Amino acid sequence: MDHDRLFKELLSTFFVEFVELFFPEMAAYLDARSVTFLDKELFTDVTSGTSRKADIVARAEFAGKRPPAFFLVHVEAQAKDESDFPARMCRYFFRLHEKYGLPVYPIAVLSYDTPRHEAPSGYTVQFTDFRVLDFRYRTVQLNRLAWHDFVERRNPVACALMSKMQIALADRPKVKAQCLRLLLRLELDPARTKLVAGFFDSYLRLTAEEETIYGQEVARFEPGLKEKTMEIVTSWEEKGIAKGLGMGLEQGRLAEAELLLRQLHRRVGTISPDRRERVLSLSFERLDGLGDALLGFSSLSELDAWLDAPPAEPTTGG
Repeated sequence: MDHDRLFKELLSTFFVEFVELFFPEMAAYLDARSVTFLDKELFTDVTSGTSRKADIVARAEFAGKRPPAFFLVHVEAQAKDESDFPARMCRYFFRLHEKYGLPVYPIAVLSYDTPRHEAPSGYTVQFTDFRVLDFRYRTVQLNRLAWHDFVERRNPVACALMSKMQIALADRPKVKAQCLRLLLRLELDPARTKLVAGFFDSYLRLTAEEETIYGQEVARFEPGLKEKTMEIVTSWEEKGIAKGLGMGLEQGRLAEAELLLRQLHRRVGTISPDRRERVLSLSFERLDGLGDALLGFSSLSELDAWLDAPPAEPTTGG
């Protein structure tokens, strides 16, 4: 499972909703209309010799300030418990601050299942006689959050991330049903519905016995939601968007293309009409390839190069 891609797509598509859910104090001064996503900052980790890119770097305006004043929000999704992570967050902070000359609000979204003890939220350089550095960052540690505290939050990020919170083994079918119920109530467009449904479906794969319990939970939905349930469930079976939330194959393909166009806009800027038409004309297979490739794009020229490149030859077993 590509954890990085799942989290990056979710948090960039629903960035404002993520802030509203977990950081309401920031939401109060963030101008939601001003949010844009910057090129990922690349640097070499001297301790491991590897190159790293920040997951999400958003530029936003302080609401109501004149003249306009801006700040950055850096969100790093971490799927493994790593001892050097706090130091890496610190390095990201200073690199971003140096490059853009703006204040940086650092956030770590910790999605690993174990350990469950409270994770560090800072990096300190300390001598016996004085403290050189005390860097702090905000954390969202999902395995320390109770899913039932979010079940009534009409927020697509809550709907998706409940699947990674504290869940008793016996509650897994119930949680998946509640994720579906909340998604139905949100009434998102088909592309964003597919994104959220795909997220919680990926992390709540049920056994045959659990599927039976899940079906019983869904049967208890209020009548208005029950009518929509099979559209969502059917759309995520086998090919997901291929069945297009109860739509035909062509409508499903276009819905997937529209989702990718939103992602491209956030990563490389405004998509011109001719580029839009080229993306909308791609086959399912090419759309899948674009979904993988766009996470590495930082400019429109990289999108053009990908679109101009011939499709990869299919591989066969033997």
